[in-house]
Amino acid sequence: MSKRRRATARAIQTRNAPVNSALALWLRDEDICMPGYTRLCDIPEIQTACLRIAELIGSMTIYLMSNTKQGDVRIQNELSKKIDITPCDNMTRSEWMTAIVMNLLLYGAGNSVVVPHTHKGILQSLEPIAADRVQFMPVYGSRRDYRILIDGVARKPEDVLHFTYNPDREFLWKGQGLTVTLRDIAQNLKQAQKTVNAFLSSEFKPSVIVKVAALSPEFASPEGRKKLIDSYVKPESPGQPWIIPAGDFAVEQVKPLTLDDLAIRDTIELDRRAVASVVGVPPYLVGVGEFKRDEWNNFIQTKIRAIALGIQQELTRGLILSPDWYLRFNFWSLLDYDLKNVSDILQSGGDRGWVNGDEWRDRVYLPPAGLKEYRPLENYIPYEKSGDQKKLVQE
Repeated sequence: MSKRRRATARAIQTRNAPVNSALALWLRDEDICMPGYTRLCDIPEIQTACLRIAELIGSMTIYLMSNTKQGDVRIQNELSKKIDITPCDNMTRSEWMTAIVMNLLLYGAGNSVVVPHTHKGILQSLEPIAADRVQFMPVYGSRRDYRILIDGVARKPEDVLHFTYNPDREFLWKGQGLTVTLRDIAQNLKQAQKTVNAFLSSEFKPSVIVKVAALSPEFASPEGRKKLIDSYVKPESPGQPWIIPAGDFAVEQVKPLTLDDLAIRDTIELDRRAVASVVGVPPYLVGVGEFKRDEWNNFIQTKIRAIALGIQQELTRGLILSPDWYLRFNFWSLLDYDLKNVSDILQSGGDRGWVNGDEWRDRVYLPPAGLKEYRPLENYIPYEKSGDQKKLVQE
């Protein structure tokens, strides 16, 4: 084989060879992006919206539940304690879950990886992996199977917890995040911030203009103009009036430009609303609009619940062996309810025997008092005994 053919063959083999793991880890978005590219994590509005979602999910209690014939029952054992209280060394549960969600929404472009560590079959720790340490590689010839590279070491998907957000169009097992959707908005916000900084730091915003005789030679140099200011304009004490020659000077007050004149504020507000709409948070979380209870509760029931459901399903799939057990977030803790309304609803349920005294006290943040008995009112009777009422008996 000639040298040219051998070189061509080596080039073809190089193109068809699997991607080197070290090279895959080295080539990140910031390494290959074009000049002027803005990462989503560099935009304060986008980072604030994603962090708010992450903090809310991190604040929810994680329940270990069991399916029984009487309904779903909460289980409290060492496994539930590990997942809900001490999932990872050197991190609280809230910090642990916040890191997972931030990787999922922002840093990992729709992907977040957690490595379980066990000893003799007992779960020891759930380690979240930084997005820069992770790379995904499809198995050659398959669109369904893939490998997860962590620091260059390949792992199977069943050996780790892989959380995804917004599945990729081609590789459905991989998330793609919000990068494409928010790219133009991020660029606009970044440019608007640069414009604001340049405007505020500009020296061409005088509020007073002093006219002097143009042909006077002493005003032609910077030193002469400084001498003029020191002699006539600069007062000896604050508030002291200026004393200037009437024929040689003319003072005019001008209105400097503001951000409203440049329409920067309106542009930023529109872009912030667009960020809130795409990320799925109420606008007031990114500095636009006011708090509305119905809007907040809808945000919890839709956006927060949807992301948390995906997380709890992956946790159940990767950690729970029993077919009757599953993990569940406590969504009700995030809803905004008036304490009086909650108390009235629970008292109404107590009259019907649906809620006992300790359950009512727990929801209004009072300690248990041993009120475990259900006490319905006497005029609430079982359905099958509705015909035994005395008023219906014919004598």
